[in-house]
Amino acid sequence: MFSPDRQKLLMCRRLHAPYKGLLNFVGGKIAPGETGLEAAYRELWEETGVTVDDIHLAHLMDMTYYLDGCYVEVYVGRLHKQVAVHGDENALHWLDRNYNFFDSRVFAGEGNIGHVLEHVDYWGDRVLL
Repeated sequence: MFSPDRQKLLMCRRLHAPYKGLLNFVGGKIAPGETGLEAAYRELWEETGVTVDDIHLAHLMDMTYYLDGCYVEVYVGRLHKQVAVHGDENALHWLDRNYNFFDSRVFAGEGNIGHVLEHVDYWGDRVLL
């Protein structure tokens, strides 16, 4: 989730493994009977208080980790206006867009966050409505 001016990105500090203590995107699991997009909006609301009225999410990419049995859907969006975010599960942090999001000492996912953000930069206005 990006700030309205696209200069900041909301991240959360993970409390649990994997990647305990590292910064990550806000997210979670898809519940039975739920679409990926429904889950993305639900998780965003649960973890930040941001609602469907505050942001438009675009489906950016999917990643399948066959050996881990893990499938990840990635959604991206930009807030329509400044809103107060709050989270009970993980601490939330707005970071400037100029960080090295490939730094695996700070960010979860072995460079995946940087990879996702490269795609956001490439697609720009098509995904950050």
